[in-house]
Amino acid sequence: MISRYTLPEMGGIWDEENKLRSWLRVEIAAAEAMAEEGIVPKEAVAAIKEKGAVDLARVLAIEKTTRHDVIAFVTSVAEKVGPEGRWLHFGMTSSDCLDTALALQMVDSARLILKELRRLKEAVRRRAIEHKRTPCIGRTHGIHAEPITFGLKLASWHAQIERDEARLDAAHESIRAGKISGAVGTFAHLDPSIEERVCASLGLEPDPASTQIIQRDRHAEYLYALASLGASLDRFATEIRHLQRTEVREAEEPFAEGQKGSSAMPHKRNPVTCEQVSGLSRLLRANLIAALENVPLWHERDISHSSVERVILPDSSILAHYLVVKFTEVVEGMKVFPERMRQNLEATHGVVFSQPLLLALTRTGGSREEAYAAVQKAAMASWQSGRPFREMVLADGAITARLSREEIERAFDLNHQLRNVDAIFERVFA
Repeated sequence: MISRYTLPEMGGIWDEENKLRSWLRVEIAAAEAMAEEGIVPKEAVAAIKEKGAVDLARVLAIEKTTRHDVIAFVTSVAEKVGPEGRWLHFGMTSSDCLDTALALQMVDSARLILKELRRLKEAVRRRAIEHKRTPCIGRTHGIHAEPITFGLKLASWHAQIERDEARLDAAHESIRAGKISGAVGTFAHLDPSIEERVCASLGLEPDPASTQIIQRDRHAEYLYALASLGASLDRFATEIRHLQRTEVREAEEPFAEGQKGSSAMPHKRNPVTCEQVSGLSRLLRANLIAALENVPLWHERDISHSSVERVILPDSSILAHYLVVKFTEVVEGMKVFPERMRQNLEATHGVVFSQPLLLALTRTGGSREEAYAAVQKAAMASWQSGRPFREMVLADGAITARLSREEIERAFDLNHQLRNVDAIFERVFA
């Protein structure tokens, strides 16, 4: 299996040159808005748009002296613009540019992740419908519980992915906020109308009450959506990892032609992609903690959040995108073994039908405790002897005195157990 994941699509949003290009977009939008209100000469805007350009090497060289990235950026662009460059960044503070541009990067990232998440959701939907009627054993505490279908397992994934999609959609809206409100958010040097014009031109909404910055609960919401998505993928990957165990072998992640599982053991087919998904999702959860720590800042702003965000925002965005793409490949190429599922379903000699039998006995009268004790006695005998549970039940006079053979056989009806599969699918996929 050759991965279709390519870093440049998402990584390009977060590289240094694109960051500076985003800054320039904001500065140009601000200059245009100010020109429309007669604050900045229109000729200056024309010069900035025509001559202004990003020069990463020059910005880094200036920053060695200024030790301030935005000043270095503005100085570099102004050098290219010439005398009209004095109007660049007019009346603005650094965070007017930084936070508004950061919103553009996060919005672009969220859109890419949502696009891939919808591809994953469709892949899960297809596989769920394919295995809607494929019976397998449901497990609780890792122990055989009652029959389900593999399609129902995947339907559960689909419903969870829809919730992840809704959370990311909501976060996408929350982070779609810009600000041009000045050093402490008072619009002391530019009116709110400038901010409104800038945000409208960039596809953002003005933050209704910014300080020097846009408050970091928005960014934490975005990283929560990514961490929650990662936790979902971890859940799904962990399920496949269990199902691929040699003793279980009900499903298996794709294993490509020529792929090797072990340097020492040629027979190995390891769930390495699912293990990677489980492992890397932990970083998304860890980064969320850092994002939450960024919310309480001093007064109208301190800078403690900035260095953290230079790591966690690009890393989490790129990583979440990567994990969704990789897990989509797993779902699309996953091998499913229905016969093995049937064998495992039957491996416990029918004790997984204990509840229908318990309910049938309860309906005949007497206490539930007595019915439970009778069914458990037969089930434990089956567990210990390896003989069919049905035989143990039919040999137990306490049970056969209250249930006919027909009623006992009905308790072992797999189709009756799974009769509501269609209703569940209607709920999930309607």
